[in-house]
Amino acid sequence: MKLYIFTGPTLSAAEGKQWLDATFLPPAAQGDVYLAAREKPVAIGIIDGYFERVPSVSHKEILWAMAQGVHVLGAASMGALRAAELSFFGMAGVGAIYEAYARSELDADDEVAVAHALAEDGYRPLNEAMVNIRATLRAAERAGVIPTETRARLEAIAHATFYPDRCYPLLLWQAANDGLPVEHLEALKAFLPKGRVDRKRLDAIALLRVMGERFAGEAAPKQVRYHFNPTDAWECIRTRAESGALTAAATTTTTKEV
Repeated sequence: MKLYIFTGPTLSAAEGKQWLDATFLPPAAQGDVYLAAREKPVAIGIIDGYFERVPSVSHKEILWAMAQGVHVLGAASMGALRAAELSFFGMAGVGAIYEAYARSELDADDEVAVAHALAEDGYRPLNEAMVNIRATLRAAERAGVIPTETRARLEAIAHATFYPDRCYPLLLWQAANDGLPVEHLEALKAFLPKGRVDRKRLDAIALLRVMGERFAGEAAPKQVRYHFNPTDAWECIRTRAESGALTAAATTTTTKEV
């Protein structure tokens, strides 16, 4: 059973292989899902994907892959975004982050955005995703570490911070400067080492579990109800992907993903 997974800073390939026997690929750039689908896997799972300096994985290539009979699932990061956007067409989403986007509780891409190191450094994340900060602050509130008002003000401070700068030390420093109660901030600081919630990682693992269960035996090809229309824009994506231009750019010029 051939399964492909695009991942990077959210969950390393080495850790992913502990949960699912699959081929693990780097974060998806535009054209990568098309190239993977040409290998005729049973399913493709999208966790991480590039944005900003390299074109993001396109909706059109996901639609093309499903039209070829490939199941496409997403979670945690870029995968959750695309799954929420394409659920009407049959892309499957997994996890709390996907569900929040699908219900329109979240709508901004920067909720899951992180900067990260290059492949040789294991795509190590360089900041904390907003969805993780939200989950952690709400866990601290439920545990009685911080009250609701402090949690809400901390979320607002983090949300107003440019995404590559989001991290707990800076959040605590900004909160202190804004006059939040010192005792609340100290309690949160003590809570973080064991209480931090990595919502993206949890959803990524959930995706691997779902794929492992769903595709453990024989799986029928994906069936879709739409007609795929090969537009000029699609031909441009396909041609550039086959030339290797987009993948080469992703491996050398970008350190951003959602």
